Amino acid sequence: MITGPQMRAARTLLGIDQKTLAELSGLSVPTIQRMEASSGNVRGVVDSLTKVIAALELAGIELIGEGAPSSSGGRGVRLTSPPRKN
Repeated sequence: MITGPQMRAARTLLGIDQKTLAELSGLSVPTIQRMEASSGNVRGVVDSLTKVIAALELAGIELIGEGAPSSSGGRGVRLTSPPRKN
């Protein structure tokens, strides 16, 4: 699974725009826009999701699931829940 915010963050880390991600994944720009607009898990055609994930991974992005360790041990960024205020 991938979330809309993960997709946007991955693009930012790569320094690419939605058009470039669409080209890399073989999808249309409106499809990428719809996916990124999701606040939670991206829903859609499994084939489209697979294409986006494969394109991001080929470009060097490692998608890390919630609570999962990074497999490569390289530098990275992980979003955690904000600390609770007392």
